[in-house]
Amino acid sequence: MIELLNGMNHWHWIGLGLALLAAELIGAAGYLLWLGISALLVGVLLTWMPLSWQLQWASFGVFCLATTWLWWRRQLSCDQQSDDQRDLNQKSKQLVGQVILLEENIPAGKCRIKVADTTWSAYSEHALAAGTKVKITEVNGITLVIESTL
Repeated sequence: MIELLNGMNHWHWIGLGLALLAAELIGAAGYLLWLGISALLVGVLLTWMPLSWQLQWASFGVFCLATTWLWWRRQLSCDQQSDDQRDLNQKSKQLVGQVILLEENIPAGKCRIKVADTTWSAYSEHALAAGTKVKITEVNGITLVIESTL
């Protein structure tokens, strides 16, 4: 086994990297991408400087962890930024700015209003009569803040 490990050269690492990338193309959902890139990096590194087999595998492990962590950090920041701008499947964001017609009188303070086919908890600073058009100005948790559009 030690002879096999000692006999590894840069072509073995490049071949392993390409095989991992090919397996990624089949549909590994990103799991093999960073391993394949790391193996290619070890192959490139090995072309310029001789490394012992222990150092080759240690550098492969470090490259795997580093590339995976760097991608995770980048993807996390992109996901957080895009969630702030996305309205899809975020009903409370879709409701802000909607104008609705009240079906019944509501008192000042907390109440319930009907928006489309659902009733929501709402808050109004003033008592409003049925038939009044109100605008949803913000959402606090599950409570809609409404005000008259007069």
